[in-house]
Amino acid sequence: MSNESPESGSSEEKLWYVLKVQTNRERTIRDALLKKIRLEDLEESFGEIMIPSEKVVDTRSGKAREHNRKLFPGYIMINMILNDETWYLVRDTSGVGDFAGAAGKPMPMEQFEVDRMLGKAEEDADSAPKVKIEFEVGDVVKIREGAFEAFEGTIDAIDQHSGKVSVLVEVFGRSTPVELDHWQVESV
Repeated sequence: MSNESPESGSSEEKLWYVLKVQTNRERTIRDALLKKIRLEDLEESFGEIMIPSEKVVDTRSGKAREHNRKLFPGYIMINMILNDETWYLVRDTSGVGDFAGAAGKPMPMEQFEVDRMLGKAEEDADSAPKVKIEFEVGDVVKIREGAFEAFEGTIDAIDQHSGKVSVLVEVFGRSTPVELDHWQVESV
């Protein structure tokens, strides 16, 4: 960690910066930053503080469970005016390692990175969550539930958005496609 500070009054526009923080404490560190900003009355120097994440649906024991998965564990994106006062407020927050940058100097994110990050966040908020499917096309699976229970087959197609898999099952000597929920099959 470097103890260098930015030049006083280096920028009067809010730019996006990346903070290195303790992994699995991103949310508590974000909350601590927001609290310190309010206590120091520096709301006008700070914009949004984001933990980039996406919604994922995970199935365990036949039950779908939706949760947020961090895209960049151990990092927080912060929109702020960088000066001595804001620099020290952020750096003195428990759990914050340092700003991402070169030679101890915080480097603002490039505009295309900001657009991609903000576009991804808006897209994820509008779209349905992705379903986490452990299989790939061509995998041999056993059907756990339904009319074809205990049959084995090969995965022919996977639909990530609906969580459905198409399995080719041999019935009376012919390959027959069967559409199932991903949790209805297991690896052989």
